[in-house]
Amino acid sequence: MPVSTASKPYRIGRSKTGLGLFATQPIKKGVKIIQYFGPLLDSKNEKHDAIENKYLFQISKRWTVDGSIRKNVARYINHSCKPNAESDVNPAKKKIIIRSIKKIQPGEEINYDYGTEYFKEYLKPIGCKCEGCEAKRAKKRAKLRAEKAKAKEKAERKEQKQADKAKRKKDKAKAKKADAKKALKKAPKAAAKKAKVAKKAKTVGKKAAANKAKAGKVKSKKA
Repeated sequence: MPVSTASKPYRIGRSKTGLGLFATQPIKKGVKIIQYFGPLLDSKNEKHDAIENKYLFQISKRWTVDGSIRKNVARYINHSCKPNAESDVNPAKKKIIIRSIKKIQPGEEINYDYGTEYFKEYLKPIGCKCEGCEAKRAKKRAKLRAEKAKAKEKAERKEQKQADKAKRKKDKAKAKKADAKKALKKAPKAAAKKAKVAKKAKTVGKKAAANKAKAGKVKSKKA
């Protein structure tokens, strides 16, 4: 594996996707970082045209750089949808320079956008693992979790509301049944009391009638 020297502002290190290229010192915006190089493949050459690997970098319709050689340290630079560098292609000189497009701090991974074609063929099927896409996915997952939690909370509230309604209905029916039972229990006593009052009234009425008849007899004798 190529080893970085003190004169180079980068080193090879472990990244989320395997190996990557990291800044070892501050890199200013617009600065040449490294050249992407390798054997030139001619599309008109059948043997060249048959070569396939993920390090092929097309510089024109005819010429492509095969960057799979181990000396090409630039091949360790990973893709990013929000890069801090870019590939500066010079078709006339058949050169590819990786240049910074923003200030890069020491320890920060150097990355550039591989382009739509490469993204669709190699990255989209497995899912892009750059920080931007990972953050986007994390945000999406958090949103889905929040929506799921909200839906669960809503369902629980609805279920609780239905349970409370059912309980109130049950309690009301229970109270109504208790009242009916209580009324049924009181009915004989009320009937007995009513009969007693009626009997007493009848007795009082008889006594009153008797007293009236007696008073009438006494008045007749006097006369």
